[in-house]
Amino acid sequence: MKTTITAIATTVALGVGMGGAAQAQDDAIVIGVQVPTTGSEATYGQDMYNAAELAAEEINADGGLLGRQIELINGDSACDPQQSVNAAGNLVSRDVLGIVGGYCSGATMPTLKTYGDEGLPFVITASNSTQLIPANPGNAFMINSTGADQSKKAAEFFESQGIERLAVIDQGDSYSQDLADLTVERWEAMGHEVVTRETVNKGEQDFSAVVSNVRSSGAEAVFWTAYYADGGLMIRQLRQGGFRGMIAVGDGSNSPQLFEIAGGAAEGVFAFSNPTAEFLPAAADFIDDYEAEYGQSPGPYAPLNYDGLKLLAWAMETAGTTDSAAVIDVLESTDGQSWLTGPISFTDENTLARSNFIILEGEDGAWTFFEN
Repeated sequence: MKTTITAIATTVALGVGMGGAAQAQDDAIVIGVQVPTTGSEATYGQDMYNAAELAAEEINADGGLLGRQIELINGDSACDPQQSVNAAGNLVSRDVLGIVGGYCSGATMPTLKTYGDEGLPFVITASNSTQLIPANPGNAFMINSTGADQSKKAAEFFESQGIERLAVIDQGDSYSQDLADLTVERWEAMGHEVVTRETVNKGEQDFSAVVSNVRSSGAEAVFWTAYYADGGLMIRQLRQGGFRGMIAVGDGSNSPQLFEIAGGAAEGVFAFSNPTAEFLPAAADFIDDYEAEYGQSPGPYAPLNYDGLKLLAWAMETAGTTDSAAVIDVLESTDGQSWLTGPISFTDENTLARSNFIILEGEDGAWTFFEN
């Protein structure tokens, strides 16, 4: 198992342990992997880095990319905008030829200018706030469906379950507020009622006021649009406070760790999720290889980050060069080629041209696929 990354930027020569004094190969194709490997979302980020590393190792073992080996450099965003900008600047100074990653949308947002100014191809594998779209200079490509797709999935699901009165809770960041805004707008346009809209601070421990507001509002369902680290605690306190209605969470809370935090309160919770490895028919070998390499199962965003590295490498190979403009042209022309997470092609806004969201349900301390 590879050593956990803790530095803002750690050079990794493939085939050499992360803890070693690895030296870059003179002719390596250097790719940055910007994910949170410290902070509250570090579990997701480390998992995403592992998946990119696995993809790079496979390419290198198969002769490399354009006859050269891939070298990865980690840029730790910590899901913090300022640290993310610093990490992006560090990656640019290390002469990376492309970027893969992006988890927290609020931390991904300010890096768009950094990478855009350099004209570097950036495959965004998890961040999905619609606020990223107008901020994109044209070099970034989102392979996870946007918050607009997720809000549609959520609203249609709530309606199918007979819900009329909905409570929506976010944390005021780019991702969770965007998803909340989109859902509220769509839900009300469908003729239903949002009976309370709550915003809590990240890291907050006492949600008693929110629980009280939700209960007094008459909400039949709660939609938590933020991340699992605080979501698990929110769910536990909602149940302890007497709320017995439906609870659903967005894709920022689709981690198995939600069950560790929420305990039995997560039983019956629904999640609107990107496709995770265990529910992807094409992922059996990927799961086996990941578990053999890292001694654990791949997390929710591992398949997307694996695909992101493979997609960027494919674009370079297809272009026959690492020239950024040529690689971006190839990415723009991606036309439904099939990958681990399904076909990828892009809209004119460089977003995934289909919705990839599925519905999961908490059962016996784990996520199960929900047939809607």
